[in-house]
Amino acid sequence: MMTRALVSSIRLLLGAAVGSFALAGPAQTQPLLSGRVEAGMPAVLMAGAPGTSWTLQFSTNLGSPPTWFPLATLTLSNTPSLVVDYPGAGAGRRFYRAVSHPVPTGIVASNMVYLGPATFLMGSPSNEVDRAGNETLHPVTLTRGFFIAKYPVTQAEYQSVTGGNPSYFNGVRGATDYGTDLNRPVESVYWFLAGYYCEALTQRERQAGRIPANWAYRLPTEAEWEYACRAGLPTRFSYGDDPGYVSLGNYAWYSANSNGRTHAVGQKWPNPFGLHDLHGNVYEWVQDLYGNYPTGWVFDPQGPDSGYNRVFRSGAWSAVGKFCRAASRSSADPGIPYNYIGFRVVLAPQP
Repeated sequence: MMTRALVSSIRLLLGAAVGSFALAGPAQTQPLLSGRVEAGMPAVLMAGAPGTSWTLQFSTNLGSPPTWFPLATLTLSNTPSLVVDYPGAGAGRRFYRAVSHPVPTGIVASNMVYLGPATFLMGSPSNEVDRAGNETLHPVTLTRGFFIAKYPVTQAEYQSVTGGNPSYFNGVRGATDYGTDLNRPVESVYWFLAGYYCEALTQRERQAGRIPANWAYRLPTEAEWEYACRAGLPTRFSYGDDPGYVSLGNYAWYSANSNGRTHAVGQKWPNPFGLHDLHGNVYEWVQDLYGNYPTGWVFDPQGPDSGYNRVFRSGAWSAVGKFCRAASRSSADPGIPYNYIGFRVVLAPQP
């Protein structure tokens, strides 16, 4: 049932959307915004020229001047795009507008997806099934866009950059022959070696002229990783809540279906952003030191300033279902290799 407060919000949204907003740069046809209620929350439908990219922004106060925050960035298609707003950053009425945000050009980044600025709820609500105590729910705004790999780094990719392959699941180990499928994710990589891979890949791609001098490969921040995993949804997984883990096997290799080993990347269904293996196969190192989450709204979080253990995210071939949730987070010694931890890369401008 639509409450009076939500009706008011939708009306204000429509009033803001119908108004004209000047855009810098070449003139483009402004997308049409319309409002509705989705799962009890205000939502925005955006329709416009297919192939154009826009950031949907929100404001809680149209003062002088107003302050706008990114809610989601998306490339339009032939059907209207739906963005559900889960108010966690800023209370009260919400106003919306669309601002042109083209995907960066002059970059050759194969098997990567561009994600623009956005605001989302990081962590898990107190009533989430199987949540842990280190998942404090808080709003996060990512003010800068980035490319993120569709898959974890494979053994072949790691070997092509570094000349080596530390993976446990490669060849004969004890009484088991795991074969030599180099499309499996690399694992048994120290956090420090993951960083070295990113530096070496950056140098190679700059020299080849495939990325600008001010762009670099790196590990994602924990916030970037969770935003990419969730694909704009507040549910336990990128495909829904799935409290009984009935559908998890469609998206992840985990303890119930992995046969105690990793598998070639990209075999399971992708999330709505087109990213694979985010709920399983191998855990993934991220950039941040481990620590407690903040309780308030934060912008471009980089993790705590001190500590030693580094965060790893995702699920893994060895993980039970609760550790495959989008909010699940763990940490480990960055100087020790683990055969259940790999990583994926982000490509972004350097600060």
